[in-house]
Amino acid sequence: MRTDNRVHPTSLAISGRRTRSVWGLALACVTAALLVGCSAEDAQCGGGEYPVMTVGSTGGACVSNGEDPPEGYVRYPEGKVPEHVGDKWDVYWSTHTIDEKGDIIKAPAE
Repeated sequence: MRTDNRVHPTSLAISGRRTRSVWGLALACVTAALLVGCSAEDAQCGGGEYPVMTVGSTGGACVSNGEDPPEGYVRYPEGKVPEHVGDKWDVYWSTHTIDEKGDIIKAPAE
């Protein structure tokens, strides 16, 4: 019968491996949650859709891929399409629009 408080070295090795495994699993779970949460939570449109803007205004909508924008809407210019709420182009298009001639102009005060 043991009367001292010493821990057998083999117990430490097993305990250390379990601790590393638990931390590794926790890190993997947090990373997965962040990747999934950040990628889809603030998209301009859902899967299979693309964003369009209202002619002469800062409004917008989403259109199914393969369909043309409805009357009164246009596609964003190539390279200037907002992907996520609050991204560079989303902020830009909150103060700019496209007029009836297709020119980019400052959005009228609403």
